[in-house]
Amino acid sequence: MAECLSSCGSGLHEERMRHFREAALYLVTSQEVSRGRTTLDVVRKALAGGVRLVQLREKSMSDGELFLLACELRKITDVAGAVLIINDHIDIALACGADGVHLGQDDLPVDVARRMAPELVIGASAHSVAEVLDSQKRGASYVNIGPLFSTTTKAVAEGRLLGLEGLRRLSASAEIPFTVMGGIKREHVSSLVAEGARTIALVSAITMADDPEQAASGILKEIRRAMARYL
Repeated sequence: MAECLSSCGSGLHEERMRHFREAALYLVTSQEVSRGRTTLDVVRKALAGGVRLVQLREKSMSDGELFLLACELRKITDVAGAVLIINDHIDIALACGADGVHLGQDDLPVDVARRMAPELVIGASAHSVAEVLDSQKRGASYVNIGPLFSTTTKAVAEGRLLGLEGLRRLSASAEIPFTVMGGIKREHVSSLVAEGARTIALVSAITMADDPEQAASGILKEIRRAMARYL
């Protein structure tokens, strides 16, 4: 964390990262897998269930639609005291007053984003040790390690699934906070926390649940129980 903070240096960034690290459960949205519900409705329910970290990730929306939704999510996450991250679009993150942006390997380079917005939480996707090292060198606030398991929200070749062994390998190289993602279900939580995960990112386990509020609350309790056991 020291390298990133020395590069961005912002007290606002540090405050945002404090809330980020405390959240434990990271909801990543997808209206396409929300059983006909809107992302706004799912996020409202998840916030009621205790979620305090949300990434707006809607691949099928236009930039205009995404911006309007981001502004609505900023309002409700502000009220809940939750961190809001925008996937891919640093312009939308800045325009709606979000707390951060998450960048994939084919998106804007992390160091460019850091120069543009030193106060933002900047996440980077990492599928290998080399990508973890490069992301933190460029000033990422955190890296997302994944995909761990088979997932319905993204087509991934079986050989690219990292599993627990991949998590061990990549997390050992991380000197900044890391999140984990990809096909994670409630039954995975204990083993992931045992391997050092402290922030678990989920899509369908919440968005596809009969009751997203209850699902978020139950998973968050499971994460807290596992942390109490392994910390």
